[in-house]
Amino acid sequence: MSEPGRAVPNDAVRPRRPSLSFPDDNAPLYTVGQVAEMLGVQAAFLRRLDSEQLVSPGRSPGGQRRYSRLEIDHIDAINGLLDEHMTLAGAKRIIALQADVAALQQKLAAYETTCTPEPTSSADLKSVPSQDDPTSDGRP
Repeated sequence: MSEPGRAVPNDAVRPRRPSLSFPDDNAPLYTVGQVAEMLGVQAAFLRRLDSEQLVSPGRSPGGQRRYSRLEIDHIDAINGLLDEHMTLAGAKRIIALQADVAALQQKLAAYETTCTPEPTSSADLKSVPSQDDPTSDGRP
């Protein structure tokens, strides 16, 4: 017989538990108090970020704010910018610009995968007519 808190021997038969499913990073699970404690900030700071539309936490059926892991990471990034003496408006602008850059990088990556590659060798370049060459009729 095993002691409480100790592992059951391998030869013991245990009922199999169903696999646990964990919510995704977008699931609004954390309360204002939990997030404030995690990040070492005041609850009023979190409410201000919501009122300034820097984050948009979900709401419980009772109307309380609920934050996801992604929102917590976002708040942490904003807090880091404020620690670097940025204003809230400046931090909001930087976060928006970072999001724009990320979106453009995704578009560029998608574009690069659909485009034909540019000529890379000097032989390839010689076979491409120059648009600046008046003697060229545009045919290879």
